[in-house]
Amino acid sequence: MKNEENAVLEINPTPIAAPCAIAPNSPAAMMMSAMSQGASLEQIEKMMDLQDRWERKEAEKAYNAAFAAFKSEAVRIIKGREVTDGPLRGRAYAELHDVVDAVTPALSRHGLSASWKLTRDEKDWIEVTCTLKHTSGHSESVSMGGPPDAGGAKNALQARASTKSYLERYTLKAICGVAEGGDDNDGNAPPAAVPLELLAAAREAAMGGWAALSKHIKSLSPEEREALEPESYALKKAAKAADAKGTQQ
Repeated sequence: MKNEENAVLEINPTPIAAPCAIAPNSPAAMMMSAMSQGASLEQIEKMMDLQDRWERKEAEKAYNAAFAAFKSEAVRIIKGREVTDGPLRGRAYAELHDVVDAVTPALSRHGLSASWKLTRDEKDWIEVTCTLKHTSGHSESVSMGGPPDAGGAKNALQARASTKSYLERYTLKAICGVAEGGDDNDGNAPPAAVPLELLAAAREAAMGGWAALSKHIKSLSPEEREALEPESYALKKAAKAADAKGTQQ
């Protein structure tokens, strides 16, 4: 029996992991000190709230520093896809993988990562949210929506996939603050005007009012809608004027 007792006493206890270090001037350190001095539960809860706000603020600071470092790399996206037919023939644009391949290495170097979530999935409207998150826990998001891309010979599933890819591309560019090569003219000649064939059809639709213009815009591909963007204000104004004229008659 004596040998068994000695054996029990000689067993080494499992080492206990050391607690995480607490910043001396943090609310957590203040809370620990208050607890040792007999602070009330209400006081402790207030200190816990203070600690939570402090951690969120520190995470936001870390995110801002990382994002500034990412921006200093001046990432640019090359338009690697050229349109070979239709009214946009000869124009180039960056596909989703071009944007992802350009920004991901720089984001990773600074503890940042991007992800998407389908935040609205309706028959006539799709919304995508892109979130940029830092390893500290802080994140920022941007959302963009649009109708299914019914242009071309796409079936219903292809139309939705096309719009989803388009929205992912533009929300990623927006949250990262990057531009495709050619998005600005760097002092050179201004970009080409909206293709005449595309503009003429949109103007004709606008003469039928807002409903007709909206239906026409939904029938275009994402690339065609992008090309038509410089004239969007004028087209909307013409459509509203047509509706107003119809109401007065």
